[in-house]
Amino acid sequence: MANAKSDPNYKVIAENRRARYDYAIEDDLECGIMLQGSEVKSLRENGANIAESYASVEEGELWLINGYVPPFEQARTWGHEERRKRKLLVSRKEMARLWSDTQRKGYTLVPLVLYFNHKGLVKLKIGIAKGKKTQDKRETEAKRDWQRQKARLLKDHG
Repeated sequence: MANAKSDPNYKVIAENRRARYDYAIEDDLECGIMLQGSEVKSLRENGANIAESYASVEEGELWLINGYVPPFEQARTWGHEERRKRKLLVSRKEMARLWSDTQRKGYTLVPLVLYFNHKGLVKLKIGIAKGKKTQDKRETEAKRDWQRQKARLLKDHG
């Protein structure tokens, strides 16, 4: 990912910017996603939305639930369902770890970024996260404001 900016195939499709505000992300994981042809074409043209979506382990499989992929105009007849459950591809070892984290430790799986990798494949980065309390959110906001103010002061007097 170091040369992500210079790589012509790497392209961010959708980003869940609110996730880092609402959750304390402990770890993240890149996984593949099973898509239909019209969904891939739609993602290449216009964006998607993963802000209201989440990932879940159900019956030994990992799923992205409530992710939005807009319809592809040329595939009206054989198009895709916009908010269908999409299967995420991870190894069995990772699946076991995700399942145990969500069941035992009270973590949740939050989609962070949907993107095309350097090979042109659609990947989803999910974060293993714990929900923040209101006080933690205020603390994060205060820290961010202080960093902004500090940068402004250094710029003015430096």
